[in-house]
Amino acid sequence: MTEPSRNVELKAIDADPARTLERALAAGADDRGVLRQRDTYFAVRHGRLKLREEEPGGATLIAYERPDTAAERVSDYRLVAIDDPEGLRAALTATDGIRAVVAKERRLLLWEGSVRIHLDAVEDLGTFVELEAVAGPGSDLAREHDQVARLRDALGIRDAALVEGSYADAVLAGAPDPPLVALARDAVRHAYAPYSNFPVGAAIRTTDGRRFAGANVENAAYPQGQCAEASAIGALVAGGGGQIAEVVVASPSEELCTPCGGCRQRLREFAPLDAPIHLVDADRVRRTTSLAELLPLSFGPEHLAG
Repeated sequence: MTEPSRNVELKAIDADPARTLERALAAGADDRGVLRQRDTYFAVRHGRLKLREEEPGGATLIAYERPDTAAERVSDYRLVAIDDPEGLRAALTATDGIRAVVAKERRLLLWEGSVRIHLDAVEDLGTFVELEAVAGPGSDLAREHDQVARLRDALGIRDAALVEGSYADAVLAGAPDPPLVALARDAVRHAYAPYSNFPVGAAIRTTDGRRFAGANVENAAYPQGQCAEASAIGALVAGGGGQIAEVVVASPSEELCTPCGGCRQRLREFAPLDAPIHLVDADRVRRTTSLAELLPLSFGPEHLAG
């Protein structure tokens, strides 16, 4: 059996694809145009296996293994051209089952001949940039790591933007309720934040489907201000109360905007530990987390039962 091909690669959230494209071209990248891709991931026991259907182009079966780290990582992969993608998909679905389907539009650029730059707009997830330095046979990967590091610097990719795992992992994490995201983003526009200039919106959905939103409200006496999550919880209580099933926190910040410690405790009063909390900006979901992750070893109403 032949040895697998190898990449050194990196994935990051791309807050401004137009700027990234401009920087890539300034760095000497060659724009190869836009591809439309549909990746079907199958539920295999080892590594990952996906069928990629691409326009323009054809279909390719891709088997690969790589660590799920938010940093430069080495991917071992094998590519097999497929003449009958529908037949193969049916066969693999019958034997292994489908794990996830990811649809995206990819702008492909090449840099220094062997580094692929992917500017991806992924359905339901947002915009990302991927760097893939293709290793030659027998490479010790030093050159490829150097290429990724230099290109990352040229494109201005910061640590906070790096992404773990694959697009399939993000899809499986669960896309947020679209009306809830819209409510949180709309609340951002109504925030009263004249002192910090940091508007935040929050929206919560109850287990019976009701939705409530709130924005941060600052005060000249700073401690009297109120966070967006607290405002949303106040609206929930005024609207009849209930258990929170899902939360969205929205902010235009380039950094993740997470609930403060006090708001994590406020959410703990009304939400189960596994309730998804989606952190979004104006364009995409930056991360989905949970109350259990944000508030480990927490104290809640059940601790007062007696």
